[in-house]
Amino acid sequence: MYDASPDRYRTMTYRRCGKSGLTLPAVALGLWHNFGGVDTAENARAMLRGAFDLGITHFDLANNYGPPPGSAEETFGRILRQDLAPYRDELIISSKAGYRMWPGPYGDGGSRKYLVASLDQSLKRMGLDYVDIFYHHRPDPDTPLEETMLALDHIVRSGRALHVGLSSYRSEGTRQAAAMLKSLGTPCLIHQPSYSIFNRWTEDDGLYDTLAETGMGSIVFSPLAQGLLSAKYLGGIPEDSRAAKPHGFLKREAVTPERLAQIAQLNELAGTRGQTLAQMAIAWVLRQPRVTSALIGASRLAQIKDCVGALANLAFTAEELAAIERISGR
Repeated sequence: MYDASPDRYRTMTYRRCGKSGLTLPAVALGLWHNFGGVDTAENARAMLRGAFDLGITHFDLANNYGPPPGSAEETFGRILRQDLAPYRDELIISSKAGYRMWPGPYGDGGSRKYLVASLDQSLKRMGLDYVDIFYHHRPDPDTPLEETMLALDHIVRSGRALHVGLSSYRSEGTRQAAAMLKSLGTPCLIHQPSYSIFNRWTEDDGLYDTLAETGMGSIVFSPLAQGLLSAKYLGGIPEDSRAAKPHGFLKREAVTPERLAQIAQLNELAGTRGQTLAQMAIAWVLRQPRVTSALIGASRLAQIKDCVGALANLAFTAEELAAIERISGR
């Protein structure tokens, strides 16, 4: 029988999500990797329980997380029933749809049919009546934006989700989508873009200005650049790392000598701050005023604990920020 730590809210930082009444933990856990049907169930269970004990109340999924697709939601559903069900009202559970999930013309994109059917499948896999946040996972150029936003509005009004959000939308698409949802009476709560020291498209695109204008919060994924912003690659590519996997998003060829030199310099800077490189990378994304939360992935509980440790030092000097810009080539 799992009993959550009575100290779980003592050290976690919670931040207001845009202009809403919802607060999110500064560090949230994503189930993109290491929670699928091919992964060890007990390790997944240890990570979810340990994360909640650290005050992480937000768990982020998508319909196709696995592998195989859907299996991360099934894993989460089992652990929810086994351990976390008594704490459901303390949790923020999110899912997404937008990428290919099943064969045929209705298993991908941004159509009303796909989004509603996908969420119904996700709820069944997780054993939930509703999710707290449902995202459109990516823009769909083949579906009118109005149809996608009407579907998100319907999802909230039907009780399938409490809030809706966008993921990986550029600034102009975000502005248009937010205006449509506002006119329907279902404000867009949150945006989920990728963002890290090595990945600055959100800054270059002006997305954070758009979020300020629309009153949306944001939760950034891959703040560690798929693990590059940790010390794990300084001694070579570990066999259990993402770069070692043949079908992962981080390719082996991305771990170049030039990139490793940057990582080594950033690691040295983190040491002067009394942090690991992962902790400094998370603190760096959280320094952005429009970032509500950093969404981490993990393969073991020790990594989650290390990431949460970033919250002990979120302040940067002007000299440290300048050094990060210089090292990262900005």
